[in-house]
Amino acid sequence: MSEAVHFGLIVTGKGEHQFLPTFLGALGRTGAATFEVIRKTSQRSPIISQQRRLKMVGEGKIIPSEDENEIGIPARQFMALSPSHCVILIDDLEHSAAEQANEKLGRYRIAIDALLTRQPEFKIRAAVHFLVNMLEAYYFADAQAIQKHFNFPIQWVDYPGDVETIVHPKGDLNALCNQYVGRVFHEIDDGWAIIRRLDLNQVLSNPNTCAWLRTLFAWCIEKMIQCHYGLELTLENLTLLQEIEPDFYQMIDDFHLTQGRYAPAPQAQLVYFGKAAA
Repeated sequence: MSEAVHFGLIVTGKGEHQFLPTFLGALGRTGAATFEVIRKTSQRSPIISQQRRLKMVGEGKIIPSEDENEIGIPARQFMALSPSHCVILIDDLEHSAAEQANEKLGRYRIAIDALLTRQPEFKIRAAVHFLVNMLEAYYFADAQAIQKHFNFPIQWVDYPGDVETIVHPKGDLNALCNQYVGRVFHEIDDGWAIIRRLDLNQVLSNPNTCAWLRTLFAWCIEKMIQCHYGLELTLENLTLLQEIEPDFYQMIDDFHLTQGRYAPAPQAQLVYFGKAAA
């Protein structure tokens, strides 16, 4: 085994900047990974303006300067630190932008890849993933995390469907707070308290829900298998991993990575799990 995999996160939101290292940190519970935010940037939309495209061509640019400075350069610098350094750009995919998922992913992916012409081997250590519709949606998949923080005067239960279909999770949390605790929902203070209680096994307990989150987790675990354990992603090696590192392998079962549902747009970045589930 080599050193732990170091995941550098490029995020687009205030809550993600605060919480994602903790939210994803459970993936490193066996010592195989660490997570840190290396850059906060703004959300991007697909470049559809022909005038803007022509301007970029005229300036000899493949990507906008802000994409290069805020995404491409930080990603390349972090991955250059060692073969165990990986980068994930994580954005919200809100309901209004759902039909543009492939285009949004494409813009972010190009922003990373365009600066790696001399280090093509870095590309497999970088990925783009989305939280749907936003991080707060996943709070609803673990009712106990919400209940223990707010102590609602009712028996709160897990969301009955797929939390990634909740259109306005932050607004729904605000309505709950107004109704039961007489105040607004505080994204940072309340979010931090819920995140610390959130059980990721519970969030991903249904193999038919949270496809976007499962795709993100699967990519991280693939990199841990490759970079930390030094194993190619094959059925035989996963069987070996189950024998030598049962605690790590347990995450594969807990998150339903072999049979669970995946999100089509980011699934192409997976080497093994997405293909196995297809």
